[in-house]
Amino acid sequence: MREEWDRKDWKAQFRNRIQTVEALKEYIHLSPEEEQVIKKSEGLYRWAITPYYASLMDPTDPNCPIRLQSLPTADEFIPNLYSDVDPVGDMKYRVTNRIIHKYPDRVVMLVTEQCSVYCRHCTRKYHTTDVNGTYFERREGESFEEDIRYIAAHPEIRDVLLTGGDPLTYSDNRLEDVISKLRSIPHVEIIRIGTRYPVLLPQRITKEFCEMLEKYHPIWLNTHFNHPKEITEESARACDLLLKHGIPVQNQSVLLKGINDDLETMKALLHGLLKIRVRPYYLYHCDNVTGVSHFMTSLETGIELMQGLVGHTTGFAIPTYVLTTINGKIPVSSDTIVDYSEKGLTLKSYEGKETFIPYLRKQEVLHS
Repeated sequence: MREEWDRKDWKAQFRNRIQTVEALKEYIHLSPEEEQVIKKSEGLYRWAITPYYASLMDPTDPNCPIRLQSLPTADEFIPNLYSDVDPVGDMKYRVTNRIIHKYPDRVVMLVTEQCSVYCRHCTRKYHTTDVNGTYFERREGESFEEDIRYIAAHPEIRDVLLTGGDPLTYSDNRLEDVISKLRSIPHVEIIRIGTRYPVLLPQRITKEFCEMLEKYHPIWLNTHFNHPKEITEESARACDLLLKHGIPVQNQSVLLKGINDDLETMKALLHGLLKIRVRPYYLYHCDNVTGVSHFMTSLETGIELMQGLVGHTTGFAIPTYVLTTINGKIPVSSDTIVDYSEKGLTLKSYEGKETFIPYLRKQEVLHS
């Protein structure tokens, strides 16, 4: 089996994803407690790991950043008072089976609920549960025609983001069918793809795939490196191939407790991205999603990290620190903070709407 994976066939990697404790033991040592937690997650949260991504795990360290991002832990089952399956309002702003129209001039198109690796910190964790969790109005297999018609009928939409799940789970031909229809709409200026495949399964970024995208410029690709350990020869090669075909690559990290919430790790990540010509774009404050709350830091931690970066590294190495709310993404800065009390933080959105974010002071996070 491993010889098949070693041929760098992304479809073989996907087919042979690790989805059992027995297969996982070929890569790492698991304690009896870890085994129990993984088995407990069955029927609640999906988990799967590509052989490539599993090969980056430390076989003996349960706190390995790759393991923490991809393996279920007991913390996922601990409820948080303020958590929500959809804190960013995807379902509130959904207007068709797949289209989320949250901002005036741009939309999200949910392509699929499938991923090569089910990240434990996913904002759309509900989307990938094993128990009826989905943001689709109807099933995923429905035609895209209704979604395309909606975009065509709204000339204010100039920017479409394909996401999911991970759009690159689809074949080149299936993706091209969607992209070509979007490109035929005169007012759609930009098509963006949100994908973690350059990190989780870089073999998916093939010459043929990039040549297909190149036909429909301007295409932008946003990916999701969270830790310097994820920057490998394979992931660098994938990003280089995209760039050579004129596809800008931007990175959107999530601030994750125990993974990248210290200045040394964050600097190493940002500098590593610049070395492979990937622009740090956003640093997301971890959303308080049900099953994800244990990854949240305090906002103070994020602000301190940003203070440690500004002036201490290359300007374009510094991402914008944002908090995603039901009222949109809000950069965390003195301009957007309305009130910061013991109970939480009130932020002002681009429309002037105020959003209260509870339970985010450092001492409260430590005791959550």
